[in-house]
Amino acid sequence: MTVRGAYRFGPFLLDADSYRLRRDGAPLDLSPKALDLLFLLVRQPGRLVTKEDILAAVWPDVAVTDNALTQVISGLRQAIGDRPSAPTYIETVPRRGYRFIADVRPESGAGTPLSAASAAPAGAAGAAGPRSIGVADLTHLSRDPDTAWLSAGIAEAIAADLRTMRELRVFDRLPGPFATTEAAADAARHAGLDLVVAGSYQRAGARLRIAVAVLDVRSGEPRAQARVDGALDDLFALEDAVVSQLTAGLHIVISAAAAARLSARETASLDAYRAITEGRLLLERLDPRVIPQAIEAFERAIAIDPRYALAQVGLGHARFWQFQATRSRTRPDMAALAESVAKADAAIALDPDLAEAHSARGFFLATAERRAEGVAACRLGMAAWGAERLAWLEAVTAQYPALAYAYFGRAMVHVARGDLAEAEAVLRAGAANEQRATEGSTRFPASGLHWLLGLVRLAQGDAPGARVAFERELHAPGSRLFADEYAREAWIGQGGALLAGGDAGGAKEAFERALASDPDHPRALIGLAAASRDLGDVAGALTIAARMRHVVEALRDGGRTADAAIAASIGQAMAGQPADAAARLSDLLTEAPMGSVGWMLPVEPALAALRREPAWPPIAARLAQRAG
Repeated sequence: MTVRGAYRFGPFLLDADSYRLRRDGAPLDLSPKALDLLFLLVRQPGRLVTKEDILAAVWPDVAVTDNALTQVISGLRQAIGDRPSAPTYIETVPRRGYRFIADVRPESGAGTPLSAASAAPAGAAGAAGPRSIGVADLTHLSRDPDTAWLSAGIAEAIAADLRTMRELRVFDRLPGPFATTEAAADAARHAGLDLVVAGSYQRAGARLRIAVAVLDVRSGEPRAQARVDGALDDLFALEDAVVSQLTAGLHIVISAAAAARLSARETASLDAYRAITEGRLLLERLDPRVIPQAIEAFERAIAIDPRYALAQVGLGHARFWQFQATRSRTRPDMAALAESVAKADAAIALDPDLAEAHSARGFFLATAERRAEGVAACRLGMAAWGAERLAWLEAVTAQYPALAYAYFGRAMVHVARGDLAEAEAVLRAGAANEQRATEGSTRFPASGLHWLLGLVRLAQGDAPGARVAFERELHAPGSRLFADEYAREAWIGQGGALLAGGDAGGAKEAFERALASDPDHPRALIGLAAASRDLGDVAGALTIAARMRHVVEALRDGGRTADAAIAASIGQAMAGQPADAAARLSDLLTEAPMGSVGWMLPVEPALAALRREPAWPPIAARLAQRAG
């Protein structure tokens, strides 16, 4: 990290030439990382500096967790006598980053004070640090069905090219065209965006016209513009011309290395490029009904260009979603999951440096309970667990705040740790950000947030609040891929809340609603048996318990040994055998490989009574330790 000049704030002088912080002339003992971080904050007073920007600047090309940053911040505050509860210099912005709140006077140049209240707005010319930019789908002016795919295709290409610029931090592609409304600007600001690329395209015969601008999110003013017109067959060259004009308008100098990356193409075929774009757009809808169409699109791309590694990755994702559509069944489609790993392997064989292939492979392996291999393949997001998962998924939600799945994944870790208050905060933030997403978008629709929130509220003794959350899950416009699964889980949650409240009749009806879509769901069967027993139907309860034992055997025979053990222990707990249930769970957590096994135990409604037993604290401690 290169810094120049000297800066005075309060009694301190931060001097780059001597690489020292002095208080009233006396040098203070600070680590190099603490000095680097202080320079980063002091040079942009009043501006939120996100965790991601700090990690990229202070720890470039090194994977570290938030804990490393927290330790440096703590040491820095101690050195300058700052208190986090009543800061004079460094303010914490919860879950986002830090802000330097004192006035700063440069000791070189004109000497004009940098006020925390009057610092240059993010995205303005000359602002310090990389600017955060999102690329919205382009508006399709000609409404030609044959070129509708270009709306997302051009946006993806622009975003990919801008990622090669060190001066920019590119967020995920924004869902849908960017509306020039206050609500859209507010959503972009909340996402941490400084700039948004928005525009349109129009086809006229064999020609294509593209017009885009880089808009300052705060002011709404254009910072750069690009207009190109050429043959549709020359789409790749037109996209490169757009990026060249935009970067010139932003005063970004393209290095030789960046220029080489810009000119590189995964395929030379426009038809293959169209096929993979259409396949990806179909997968974004998370609708099992269109997965066969997505598979056909990726296979078409591979047939056109057998060396198109991204098409193999896309096909792997399509097969993975096929597995996901069956994952809650007693016998899920494991062949589809194995095929997804094979397709990721094929992509890596074609292009060993393709990051997307490695991340996909890591995710697929982790899902296949090959977590150690998955983490080794790619230390990202859902492939990891514990603190590592939290660190990566916090980065994901900073890049794409509307991605509900990332909040769900973070909340899982907090639940496993027994930190239900933090889990609830994450889930509520995820729900709020999902609502801020572009209205009407079909991109990665959410499912499960309200269900898990309901379980967390129920475990904290708030049955009415839990029931409200379950109702919201039942009526949420989630993805078709997971909507049925989480609706079923919401009915089971409702059944648990009703059973705890003494309404066995209502609970029985809720469990039956869950079993209507999956007659072999073990927790729904356990709940139904308990409700039947409470209603005095002992014979019915015994019959249902026998069904549940067959389901557990089927889970075990299908290789889902952890799920079988958890279901059996829940059955034992509901049957009044807490010691046996606790012993089974303890054995499971001792023997299972490190990972997410058992993460839901602290909020499982059927284990409420077990969690009041003396045998529970050691289980909770073991689970939390695994999620540390």
